[in-house]
Amino acid sequence: MNVSTAAPQGRASLLVNLGSPDSPAVPDIRRYLNQFLMDPCVIDLPWPLRRLLVSGCILPFRPARSATAWRSIWKEGEGFPLKAISQRLTEAVAARAQQPVRLAMRYGQPAMEQVILELAALKEVDEILLFPMYAHYAMSSVGSCIEEARRIFRRHNLRQRLLVHPLFYRHPDYIKALLTGAQPFLDQLKRGEHDYLLFSYHGVPERHIRKDDSTGSHCLTAGCCERPSAAHERCYRHQLYTTTRLFVAAAGLTDDQWGLSFQSRLGKDKWLEPSTVQMMNELADKGVKNLLVICPGFTVDCLETLEEIRTEGRASFIARGGKALTQIPCLNDAEHWAALLAQWINSYPSMNGAATCNASDACASVF
Repeated sequence: MNVSTAAPQGRASLLVNLGSPDSPAVPDIRRYLNQFLMDPCVIDLPWPLRRLLVSGCILPFRPARSATAWRSIWKEGEGFPLKAISQRLTEAVAARAQQPVRLAMRYGQPAMEQVILELAALKEVDEILLFPMYAHYAMSSVGSCIEEARRIFRRHNLRQRLLVHPLFYRHPDYIKALLTGAQPFLDQLKRGEHDYLLFSYHGVPERHIRKDDSTGSHCLTAGCCERPSAAHERCYRHQLYTTTRLFVAAAGLTDDQWGLSFQSRLGKDKWLEPSTVQMMNELADKGVKNLLVICPGFTVDCLETLEEIRTEGRASFIARGGKALTQIPCLNDAEHWAALLAQWINSYPSMNGAATCNASDACASVF
């Protein structure tokens, strides 16, 4: 990709990821879950019903139940991997960027509001480029980051322009970055050391897909992800299918070598299917012994990859008759990924599909 190398004037960039509790202690987990689940982009119910559900049904029980999982990935002196790795990545990007680059978390610390205000206090900064660390648009991820940034800009009447980096789910350099990280495992797959590659993406309720459908009638109909539509601009399902299709083609995989599933279901509503647990069970029942799992929906390893897939998923798969489960690490702070992010930041908005908005706009665009 040919990009401009001219230093952007008066701009700072903000990388945003999901976040983690301050510690694996139950009170910290409860505080984190309260902030996360009370986000209307996550649980899209009216505030009174959301408050009743979170305070009455979830927070009294879930923090204690999930503390073991959080403790299993906590590292003394470093904390949770998502935050530690994201910080290392930010530092690597900042070292290559031609502007200030900071890290914030949508939930927990460092908080988006705090970091945006710090950037806005810099006299030379006239624009803040929001870069959600998700390849695919979802109401509960990219959408939530944009809404929170807009709220902060409105609340503090900031003078800077708010910019939003385009989605990158189909960008050839992103697909190449995924392949670079996965190549040693793909080589093992081709040598027969693994039997099958499962793409596991974070699930979302089907109602979120319908709410993000700009046409009001396209999504979740027969063949919807293959038929061209304006709805695809914000369709999580279409975008992750696109990433998978491009990866599979570039890797030269055959149809019998891979599958796709959705993990991390919460609640009783209908979510995207098939579930990762269901797929793992079916694969084990069919005789798959050595399962390879990749999670392209996450750019940094976190609870959902390290505990849900690598620990809980592996134990479940082996108990079902499998022999081994290997999770391909996320892009994390790999040098080639940090270099690509810096390249994108330095070249913005020369990239096709760049989005510019003010605090009252809805803004998210794709390549």
